[in-house]
This record gives sequence, C-alpha cells and structure tokens, in this order.
Amino acid sequence: MTDNSSWQSDRIASAQRGDNPMFVGRMATGLVFLHDAQFLPGWCVLFAQPQVGKLEELDEARARDFLGDMARLGRAVSAACHPRRVNFAIYGNTAPVLHAHVVPRYEWEAADRITQPVWTYPTEKWRDMRLDYDPAQYGALRDKIRAALMEG
Repeated sequence: MTDNSSWQSDRIASAQRGDNPMFVGRMATGLVFLHDAQFLPGWCVLFAQPQVGKLEELDEARARDFLGDMARLGRAVSAACHPRRVNFAIYGNTAPVLHAHVVPRYEWEAADRITQPVWTYPTEKWRDMRLDYDPAQYGALRDKIRAALMEG
C-alpha cells in the first residue's frame, strides 16, 4: 500500500509538487488522477484547474474545453484498459470542486452490475483496501493511461 500521509491531504498540491503517486497527468483544463478505489481498473477523475465549484461557473468556451478533455481522457482510458465502454459523470454533491469521473466498464462485471451506475456497487467494494491505489499494482496502468493521453 501507498503511504498516504504526505500527499493525500492535498492531492492537487502534491501533484504539482510531483509527489502524488495517483497523478496521471495534466490536461488543458485540469489534472487527472486515478480514483482511490480501483475495483474498475483505470477509473480516473479530472479535476478542473483553476478550481471552480461547478461546470456552469465556466464560460462557454472553457466548459466546452473541459468536456472535450473529459472525452479525450475517456479515449485514453479506453485505449489503455480496453473496457466494453466508458461512463462519464459530473456530480459534485460531495466534493465542492468541479471534477469528472471517467469510469471504464468491463465485460467481466456481474450481470446485475453491468447496466447499473458505478455508484450502485456495494459499500465493501469502495472500502476494500486490496482495491485501493497501490503503485506496485496500479502504477503500470497509470503509466499506460498517461502515455495514451500524450498520444491522443
């Protein structure tokens, strides 16, 4: 497991310092991280930079650019992970900053899950420490997504 004490309290600042192991890369409109829970390997989150509270706070051009970066990230996740599809979500109900979830969905998911939003997965999936980010387990995947972002 990763020692979260030094970087987890401020993921953005730690990414800018270069010491956040979950940092995937910088896009025109934000920073990309692997999601904490990797029960769907390759799940990424795009945090808007500069920070704003919600999509509608951006002017029209910046909002289009953010959504375009979301789509580019989806293509990178698809290229790196080969899922059956990629889901996209912007909610902002728990985190007060604009961020987008880019979630690969796989053929191997249970039949009762494959058609449901990721949020319906049981709590134990979200809290299973074996599925938390671990550089030994997910570092190569992070690097594949990073490389696909650079290519796309």
